[in-house]
Amino acid sequence: MNTEDLNLALVALIEKKAELHTLTYDDARYDEVEEALHDLEDDFNDEYGDYLEAALDKVHGDLKSDTDVLLPTAYLPSDPGAAPSPKEGVWVDSEKYPGKEARITLIPNPVRIMLTVGKQVQQELWKA
Repeated sequence: MNTEDLNLALVALIEKKAELHTLTYDDARYDEVEEALHDLEDDFNDEYGDYLEAALDKVHGDLKSDTDVLLPTAYLPSDPGAAPSPKEGVWVDSEKYPGKEARITLIPNPVRIMLTVGKQVQQELWKA
């Protein structure tokens, strides 16, 4: 796996997602940007999906989570340059953090999977 290409693709995807979030539905460019985002998501999942789903499956197992593993694009943050907020990524139940809101996020620079539990816990779970 070429982790540099993976990282570049992940950054491009997050940047396109962020661009879409700056537009309103009535913006003339909204449909074009949304379609470009969906194309990037499809290409990303086709190219890196199996690799990242295996990593996500391991992470879910390590957390003793019964939550289903989703497509890697579901785990994206809103900003490629910032740490994920406690509300980003995919919610998971975890026996390690009972009664707490735990979320998993796929972030770049370098590509890794982060766990966020409230405002206190932010932990790297996997790195490409």
